[in-house]
Amino acid sequence: MEKFVLGVALGMVGGALLVANNCKLRSLVKKNQEEFMAKVENYIDEKLDKNESNNGEEMQNS
Repeated sequence: MEKFVLGVALGMVGGALLVANNCKLRSLVKKNQEEFMAKVENYIDEKLDKNESNNGEEMQNS
């Protein structure tokens, strides 16, 4: 287990060094982060809208 954790930590450090030293990789990471955040925001908005509509229906039924 210790070797696995050490391998993961070294992989993370190595990946961070590659991204920090390569402009193409850095821009790719930023692009993917922006796409991911946009998807998360859309998902959260959908959930909030669904909860608001459910709460409105419950209040009308009460």
